[in-house]
Amino acid sequence: MVNPIRKAVFPVAGLGTRFLPATKAIPKEMLTIVDRPVLQYVVDEAREAGIEHFVFITGRNKAIIEDHFDIAYELEATLRERARTDALEQLARDLPKAGTTSFTRQQGPLGLGHAVWCARDIVGREPFAVLLPDMLMHSAPGCLKQMLTAYERHGGNVIAVEEVAWDQVSRYGVVGVGEEDETGFRITGMVEKPLREAAPSNLIISGRYILQPEIFDILDDQAPGAGGEIQVTDAMKRLSQTQRFTGHRYRGRTYDCGTKSGFLLANVAYALTRPDVGPEFRAELATLLGDEGP
Repeated sequence: MVNPIRKAVFPVAGLGTRFLPATKAIPKEMLTIVDRPVLQYVVDEAREAGIEHFVFITGRNKAIIEDHFDIAYELEATLRERARTDALEQLARDLPKAGTTSFTRQQGPLGLGHAVWCARDIVGREPFAVLLPDMLMHSAPGCLKQMLTAYERHGGNVIAVEEVAWDQVSRYGVVGVGEEDETGFRITGMVEKPLREAAPSNLIISGRYILQPEIFDILDDQAPGAGGEIQVTDAMKRLSQTQRFTGHRYRGRTYDCGTKSGFLLANVAYALTRPDVGPEFRAELATLLGDEGP
């Protein structure tokens, strides 16, 4: 019997400099895929997996995120006056219950490990999930819900992994593969950005984690790593000396919305699956591509 995963941590303190000038006033996590913020999709994924408490690690100029997950009285009053019931119902579905969101500031760009550590007092001594909002995982069921099958079988810590071409392994954190069952495999090692010939596999860490609370004790004294930042991968390596880490092969498509090409691809992919805009968009896209020629 494993302890349930009730809380999820969302590191949203990044500056989003790759998307300037758009992110000068708007957090990168609030940029929209079709008509929903990137962050909303990731929160939806967590809710589908049964997450009850949402912990956002924010920074300066991120108050818009807090407002997004709150009631907008003036907007809702206007929608009622105009009988916009569909829009009102959508807002109600997206709104977390009162008391189920927490916001705390990272206060400095000290790395993902430091962002996770900032959630220690809110999470407490229970296992929790970490979802990187830059990584949009397009699948049914969602990535985190898929990972729960491995967690319920093996307990411990679980990392979502996916396969990339061997010539790309030097761009990612790569895991070693041990014994495997239908839910996942024992991770035998983690290597950050290895050379192709030194990589233990072509399975990369893809931005979704289930972690035990002992990770906070390790992050307490974790030395800065790559880029002078506190890296969560370094802390996970230390934790793996005493606890099991399971790799779950994620089934779906990942869009890295921290890059312009990934963000644009996500907009196209999600638009094509929408019954309200998909058919028209597909036709217009075909026309555009036809006009441009081969």
